[in-house]
Amino acid sequence: MNKSQIRKSLIIVPTIGILVALAGSHHGLTFNGLPIFALCVALAFLINWIAFVPAFRMQTEKFYDFTGSLTYISVTIVALLLSGKSDLRSIILTVLVMIWAVRLGTFLLRRVQKAGKDDRFDTIKPDFYRFLNAWTIQALWVTLTAAPVFIAISSAKVVEVGPLAIAGLIVWLIGFGVEVVADQQKSQFRKNPTNKEKFISTGLWSRSRHPNYFGEIVLWVGVTLIAIPVLQGWQWVALISPFFVFLLLTRVSGVPMLEAKADKKWGGQDDYESYKANTPVLIPKL
Repeated sequence: MNKSQIRKSLIIVPTIGILVALAGSHHGLTFNGLPIFALCVALAFLINWIAFVPAFRMQTEKFYDFTGSLTYISVTIVALLLSGKSDLRSIILTVLVMIWAVRLGTFLLRRVQKAGKDDRFDTIKPDFYRFLNAWTIQALWVTLTAAPVFIAISSAKVVEVGPLAIAGLIVWLIGFGVEVVADQQKSQFRKNPTNKEKFISTGLWSRSRHPNYFGEIVLWVGVTLIAIPVLQGWQWVALISPFFVFLLLTRVSGVPMLEAKADKKWGGQDDYESYKANTPVLIPKL
């Protein structure tokens, strides 16, 4: 993006956050007269903007992903504390976010420390507005992805946990399990010196070229199913979560970037072309 597009993004992204905050606050609880969900959205942006300051001064992206995970954890806890709720649905959603965020945050932090850098940021870090835009987009990512969690916890409606929530928990466990196993398999593959400069095509990676992303999408579907029974009015904006995650990973920053990188590295090799032709991009083959 050029400078004009970056500056427009710095206006559009927070605006989307504000609109989602207004919608998700409908029929929601308040704290000192302010909608709790709107406060959660504001906190997500504030955390990332504060983290941007030392990151830009130090010219580092090493705690970018970790800050994202920290945002999920912090905002979820704040939502639970401000709402004063202790119903089973809110507790379940809080625990699921904690488990997912801690696991993913530590995994990504170890990965970037081992690699020394994240090459996605090579051309972004020196530019104030481009780097700020990356942190602003991360705040919106947290807002849209965790919207079902923040809205359900701050909702004035309380419903006993039923079959849909149980189904959602099962779906989450499946998605989380797939993501963890896929990440672990790839980490073990890369640790083996004989696999240097090779691509992984074993385990879950023999069933899908991006099984970790498949698991990520599935687990947020599970979270949304758990939240659905307490949604009302404009709170249904929470349904954007799994669709946003799907579009983000398959059309923006996930699959397209990795596929292009893999094609550049192994394109033309018979084994890679065979693997690509016979292995689905996302949904694992049985």
